[in-house]
Amino acid sequence: MKKIALAAALSVAATTAFAGNPLPPVMDDTVMVDETTSSSGGGIVVPLLLLLVIAAASN
Repeated sequence: MKKIALAAALSVAATTAFAGNPLPPVMDDTVMVDETTSSSGGGIVVPLLLLLVIAAASN
């Protein structure tokens, strides 16, 4: 009976010794996205359209 208990204790101790991963974790590279506008006046389009709608509504 002692041999069975000793074998069970050694098997539990042996399994916890190999539970970890010996290699360091692999980290993915971060992707940097540079957002550029395609036209030089990208911020002026909406106000111009708004002025056209107001001018058309006033006539």
